[in-house]
Amino acid sequence: MKILVIHGPNLNLLGEREVEIYGKVTLDEINKGLEDRAKSLGVEVEAFQSNHEGEIIEAIQNARKGYDSLIINPAAFTHYSIAIRDALATLTIPIIEVHLSNIYSREPFRHKSVVAGVATGQISGFGPDSYSLALDAAIFVRQAKDRTS
Repeated sequence: MKILVIHGPNLNLLGEREVEIYGKVTLDEINKGLEDRAKSLGVEVEAFQSNHEGEIIEAIQNARKGYDSLIINPAAFTHYSIAIRDALATLTIPIIEVHLSNIYSREPFRHKSVVAGVATGQISGFGPDSYSLALDAAIFVRQAKDRTS
């Protein structure tokens, strides 16, 4: 099983930016943790980060071939990118939306996710562990889908 992990804008600054909200763990540390956990579970993960909406859309479109599940943290694009939402809607693989912070306990503009409606599920508020939980969910949902197909 191969899983693509997409990190949206400003996540390259994790560990430096708003540590009171996002913590001190860096994106490299999150990716390394995902790789280690995936390896122990017998799956492969590939991580991609971009601050550019078009690059994220292209990565989503490329996920249609060769990936069994997608984990995405759209970051700020969560709240307004219809283009990312539409790209996600083209996928037939499980999509897990992930956020480090609980977007529903923050500013009101963060309470709306335009991508949630096309995601299989959403995990938020568990800091870096949100990604590990998303990996477990991506594997579980894919395996369940395979059992019923």
